[in-house]
Amino acid sequence: MTPSIPDSGTPDRDQLHRDALTVLQPGFEGTEAPPEWVRRHLAAGLGSVALFGRNVLDQAQLSALTAQLRQENPDLLIAIDEEGGDVTRLEVGSGSSWPGNLALGEIDDPALTRDVARELGRALAECGINYNWAPSADVNSNPGNPIIGVRSFGADPELCARHTAAWVSGLQSAGVAACAKHFPGHGDTAIDSHHGLPMIDVDEELLRSRDLVPFRAAVEAGAKALMSAHIMLPAVDPHYPATLSKAVLGGLLRGRPEDGGLGYQGLIVTDAIEMGAIANTYGIAEGTVLALAAGADAICVGGGLADEETVLRLRDAIVAGVRSGKLPEERLADAADRVRSLGAWTRISAQGTPVEPDLAVGLRAARRALRVTVDPAQPFVPVTERPFVASFSPESNIAVGDDTPWGVAGMLAERFPGTRTRAVSPADLAEPGALDALVARLLADAADRRLVLVVRDVHRHDWMASAVRLLLAARPDAVVVEMGVPQAAPSGALHIATHGAARVCGLAAVEVITGQPTVRV
Repeated sequence: MTPSIPDSGTPDRDQLHRDALTVLQPGFEGTEAPPEWVRRHLAAGLGSVALFGRNVLDQAQLSALTAQLRQENPDLLIAIDEEGGDVTRLEVGSGSSWPGNLALGEIDDPALTRDVARELGRALAECGINYNWAPSADVNSNPGNPIIGVRSFGADPELCARHTAAWVSGLQSAGVAACAKHFPGHGDTAIDSHHGLPMIDVDEELLRSRDLVPFRAAVEAGAKALMSAHIMLPAVDPHYPATLSKAVLGGLLRGRPEDGGLGYQGLIVTDAIEMGAIANTYGIAEGTVLALAAGADAICVGGGLADEETVLRLRDAIVAGVRSGKLPEERLADAADRVRSLGAWTRISAQGTPVEPDLAVGLRAARRALRVTVDPAQPFVPVTERPFVASFSPESNIAVGDDTPWGVAGMLAERFPGTRTRAVSPADLAEPGALDALVARLLADAADRRLVLVVRDVHRHDWMASAVRLLLAARPDAVVVEMGVPQAAPSGALHIATHGAARVCGLAAVEVITGQPTVRV
C-alpha cells in the first residue's frame, strides 16, 4: 500500500486532509455493503462515491447499498454514469429502459427529452442516487468518433443545445444533479481518451460556434455540475489537456461572459483520472493536483482503480501539492466547499416520497425514434415464425462496457422459441478467406428462415459492411437493423434505424419486424 503522509493532528492540517478527501469521487467493489475502508474515509470527510455496473444487482439491493453509504454522511454525493441508451449502469444486466441521446435528438421534441430525463431521474432517486454523470453534451461532428456516437444528440450544435438543456431540466426536476459532459466537447475526436490523448485542432471561433453551444445551454439551464474532457485544444492551450488547463477551466468555463467565458459557478468534475489520456502522460497523482489547480473541484476515479490504495495515493498527492505550493490551499478549500454545497442541494431536493418512474415513456420515445425504410421492390411481410438472427458486434466501447446486452436476437427468440442466433465479431474474420466462409455459413444457417442482420455503426467497420453486403446480395429479402449511428444508405427489404442500442430501442424494432406490439416493458 502507498505510504500515507502522517497526520499531525493539528486543526488546520486535519481540515487539509478532510478537504483532500472531499474532492475525490472514488469507486469500490461490491454490492452488499460498502467496504470498511469506504466507511472509514466517509467518516473522515470523503464527499462522494461512484457506483458502476459492478455495484448493481437490482433496485432493492441498490437502495440498501446507498442507504448504508449515506449513514456516514447525509450529504454524500452518490454518483453514477447513467446516460440511458447504450451507457447504463442502473440496468447493466438487461439494457436501458430509456432511449439515449441520439434517439432523442432524432425525434427533436425537447418536451419528450425532458420527460425521459425526468423519469430516468426518478428511477435513480428511487434507488438513492443523487448525482448523475450525464448528459453527454458533445456535438458529434466527426462521424468516425469511436467514443461518442449515439451518446450525442446529433451533429447540429443548436439541436444538441436545446436537448442538453431539456435533459438537464428533466433530470434535476427529480432531485438528481445533472453533470453535462465532456467540456469543452469530445465530438470531433478520432481517438478514445480512455486509451490516448485526442487532439482537436480547430480554431477558437469554430470551438465557440460549434462545441461550446450545448455547454452554454447547460449552464443556462442550471446544470449543477460539468465534467471536463481529456482532450488537447491547441487554440486555447497548447500545453495542457482541458482537464488540466487553467485557460479551459478557468477561462472558457469559469470566466466572465464579457471576457468570453461561460460564467459557470457550479461543480467542475474531471473525467476519470485513470484514463489513458491523463494516466499515460502525467500519471494519476500529478494529474489530480494539476486538475485541481486548474479549476476542477472534484476528481472522478474508480472505474478501473477501485481500491483504498488509490484513494490514499490521491489524497496524499493533494496534501503534498498544497504543502509544496503547486496547489493553493484556498483553491482546494473552494473546491471542497463546492462539493459540500452540491451535497446539501441533493439532500434538500430528495426530501419527500420518491415517485415511481413511468417506464412507458421510454418505449414511446424509442418508437418515435425509429426510421423505417422499405424496399419498394420487395414488399415487407412481418416475421411470424422463428428467424435466423446474425448480430455483428464491433469492439467494445469502454464507456458502454461488455456486460450490457444489446440487439434483437433475444427478443425475437422470446417471441419465437427456436430462433437461431449467431454473434459475429472481428475475430471471426482474422484469417484469410474467413469472410467468404463466414457468409456461406450464415447463409446455410438461414436457408429455411427469415434472415435478420443486426449491425452497430456499420459505416465505421469495413469488415461488417463487407459481410452485410455479401449477405444481402444472396438474401435481398433480409431485414437490417442498424443500432448505431445510421450513416450508410438503408439496405435490405426492411431497414430499421433505431438510433441506439437501448433495450427499448430493440423492443421498438421488434414490434416493426413482427407487426406485434410489446406486451411488457
